[in-house]
Amino acid sequence: MTQPHDDPCAHCEEMMQPYLDHILTEAERVEAEHHLDECDWCRRRYRFEESLRVYVHQVVTEPMSAALRQKLSALRIPLN
Repeated sequence: MTQPHDDPCAHCEEMMQPYLDHILTEAERVEAEHHLDECDWCRRRYRFEESLRVYVHQVVTEPMSAALRQKLSALRIPLN
């Protein structure tokens, strides 16, 4: 059975959210950043997760216009 530390990408995946939340220890942060510097796949994954967080934050904090709210309501399909 492979342990997360045996696969650096699996370990990076495991550390991704804590890294984005800035809750890793200094040693864990350095380890994660070293892997992100070396691994194109994980670096792309990190950029995606970071962008997703920014997008979600914007959606949650930006007020929705009445016109947009009305258009979205018109798209609802009744659940009968």
